[in-house]
Amino acid sequence: MSQPVVGVIYSTREGHTAKIAARIASKFHSLGFPAGLFNLKVESALIDLTSFQAVVLAASVHAGHHEPEMVEFVRKHIAQLEHLPTSFVSVTLSEAGAERSDATQEQRAGFEADVHRVIDAFLKETGWHPKHIKPVAGALPYSKYNFLVRFIMKRIARKSGGDTDTSRDYDYTDWDGLDNFVGELAEEFSRGGAPPILSLES
Repeated sequence: MSQPVVGVIYSTREGHTAKIAARIASKFHSLGFPAGLFNLKVESALIDLTSFQAVVLAASVHAGHHEPEMVEFVRKHIAQLEHLPTSFVSVTLSEAGAERSDATQEQRAGFEADVHRVIDAFLKETGWHPKHIKPVAGALPYSKYNFLVRFIMKRIARKSGGDTDTSRDYDYTDWDGLDNFVGELAEEFSRGGAPPILSLES
């Protein structure tokens, strides 16, 4: 059986989700799976879902909502997506809070509830049923923010358990965990089938 061609399609604002998507595509390549990488904001016209045998969509969360162009893309292509092995990677600061080693059980539960609430809202808004959902902790690139955005993100970081020292940038992504997730997907593809049930990886 030939290896599936995987489409990795992402939507980003400050660029961290682009790094995550590139890592996903690179990991697929290293495992022998051809993967195409597409920035939805600038390459939407180049995306042909009929050329893929599996799709991974990745989008960042801002102000409690996923990027609007990802919402629009999923709505527009829902019929095709529902007939492919699909995975959704949700990039959010709340996941960073859920993964904090120094957080209490109650705090982690609160962050996890926030993660699930935002993902559930996205799925309801789009009507999509991806086979796999992977919450991924994002980043705080304070150096890329203007004064107003830096101020807002500092307040959000304080609520989500992130760092508030705006003199430096922070990367909360569990890169090894992301690689393992892609490895699991590749193994399923090799067996010739989509994951049998919807799963929420945390």
